[in-house]
Amino acid sequence: MRGSKNIKVENVLKTPVEDQSIELVERKGIGHPDSIADGIAESISRELCKRYKERFETILHHNTDETQIVAGSSSPEIDGGGEVLDPIYILLAGRATVKFQDEVFPANKIALKTARDYFRDKFNHLEPDGEIIIDSRLGETSTELKGVYDRDVPASNDTSFGVGFAPFSETERLVYETERLIYGLRDEIPAIGEDIKVMGLREDNDISLTIACATVSSELNSIDEYVNVTNEIKERVRDLAAKEIEKEVEVAINQADDIENGNIYLTVTGTSAEMGDDGSVGRGNRSNGLITPNRPMSMEAASGKNPVTHIGKIYNLLSNEIARDVVEEIDEVKEVYVRLLSQIGEPIDDPRCASIQIIPEEETHMNTITDDAEAIVDNWLDNINKIPEMAMAGELTTF
Repeated sequence: MRGSKNIKVENVLKTPVEDQSIELVERKGIGHPDSIADGIAESISRELCKRYKERFETILHHNTDETQIVAGSSSPEIDGGGEVLDPIYILLAGRATVKFQDEVFPANKIALKTARDYFRDKFNHLEPDGEIIIDSRLGETSTELKGVYDRDVPASNDTSFGVGFAPFSETERLVYETERLIYGLRDEIPAIGEDIKVMGLREDNDISLTIACATVSSELNSIDEYVNVTNEIKERVRDLAAKEIEKEVEVAINQADDIENGNIYLTVTGTSAEMGDDGSVGRGNRSNGLITPNRPMSMEAASGKNPVTHIGKIYNLLSNEIARDVVEEIDEVKEVYVRLLSQIGEPIDDPRCASIQIIPEEETHMNTITDDAEAIVDNWLDNINKIPEMAMAGELTTF
């Protein structure tokens, strides 16, 4: 234990992920309905923070983490046609300060504009003014919480915990980078939509990637063009895998297709939200961008929670930053797992427990790394206000 920070570093008896026979990893891309909800919620929170500071010189209480996506219906056609029949409905829900110091703050107006701007920035074929209905219903929250937010170190608003780990395994890294690769191909291959999901399975030394990638009807004129697009995606992913890892990698894409009968993953807008897939904040990627059942995870929805006092956001982001620093700065650490527990009403820089579980490299004694690990945690807690600043600047991802 070091000072009053309740830091506990220990050697954990656990088989490293890379040494386990089976590993599962998933990433839901930007256009998946759950990720759409996460992305909108987080963008609105960041914009509210910015506007509160501009107007009141402080960040006021808000949480926009209840955003819901209700799917529409569509009729895409392979010959470059199709249309959205029923628009996607998006409910922006949560809480925001709308009255402060006798002034009215237009939180719902800001939320609506931010959501539409998000679609224009992230999607190539989804028209936010015609194919989406956005309804903002941010409820009014407490209007006199300025004192809580203005403290040098805010108090935790909840008794909750955050979880992080490092480093990514080869499979985790490959799954993450595969989705990022495909999303980045959209300008080069316009038929690629934004709704991309990658599921990775490692069985000993063999990795299989199952990719679901929406395609866009207006950019395709035939089944043959569709097959060419999916084959090109496969080849790009195989090239990525060959550069990144030495294991055998099998790549499958759009496994539900029935090419002979013309049944393919075709959309009008690039997302399955147009045709029956709903979405909610917190149902997708954790704050490190992955879903990792082989690792400990928090069920907290980090996206949209205010970055000043909400431990569900702060401690999940902080746990991952601590974990990465421990692995990068201490050579003898093979894997590290970080758990931070808050206690409601207590300063966020003084957790109830900071658990650092380490799998050291072989023949390494824990006493050679414990002090260094404690120092890294202690330094981050002393500088915990960096986390809200980084989150507000968009430097930390929440999904």
